[in-house]
Amino acid sequence: MKQKNHVISYLCVMSLAASVVMVSGSGIAFADEKDRSRQSDHREKGKVRTNNERSREQRERRDYDRRDYKRNKDHYSRPRVIHHGPHYSLPPKRVRHYRDTVVVRPYGRWYHGYGHAHFDSDAYAWLAFTAITLKILDNLNEEQQREHEAAQVRATTARIGEKIIWNDGRISGSVTATREGSSTTGRYCREFLQEVVIGGNKEQAYGTACRQSDGSWEVISTGAPN
Repeated sequence: MKQKNHVISYLCVMSLAASVVMVSGSGIAFADEKDRSRQSDHREKGKVRTNNERSREQRERRDYDRRDYKRNKDHYSRPRVIHHGPHYSLPPKRVRHYRDTVVVRPYGRWYHGYGHAHFDSDAYAWLAFTAITLKILDNLNEEQQREHEAAQVRATTARIGEKIIWNDGRISGSVTATREGSSTTGRYCREFLQEVVIGGNKEQAYGTACRQSDGSWEVISTGAPN
């Protein structure tokens, strides 16, 4: 009987131990599943937070763009102007239009025509050359200035590299066509170097002009030599 009771006690203890092992094992597994579930939840929440942040940033960016557009509406609606050469701040009398040509004389004498042509209608083909200008022209009288412009007119048909020179006492000047070529639209173009010397003081300016279909010239760039 005692032996039987020992066997029964032994079986009960083993059964209880097995139950503990199973529960413990099951708990560990369950805990792992919970951990994985929590980690998955964290990842999903992280994705949600990231998406929310991105959405918020996009909304803020759109709001900023709308506010910026409202503040600078005039700037956005203003046509884009591409300007070649120096900008001049001039009184209205220093700028005028003839047909589709802008005549700009920031320096020198103010008169109609160009070179030896005293009327705009006769000087139409060369009026745009007024954009290639020199400050030293302020020291020239009208006759000297017209002689310089006449040299520019001659340089449009002179050989490349030929210096067209004019002299008037201690004042002299020249215009040279330095290069020629064609634009992307097929127009014939020339680069010009202008120079005026007064008592040893010299000033130079470059300008590039292209001939249009009606025979007139359009200045597309101006600037000082390097």
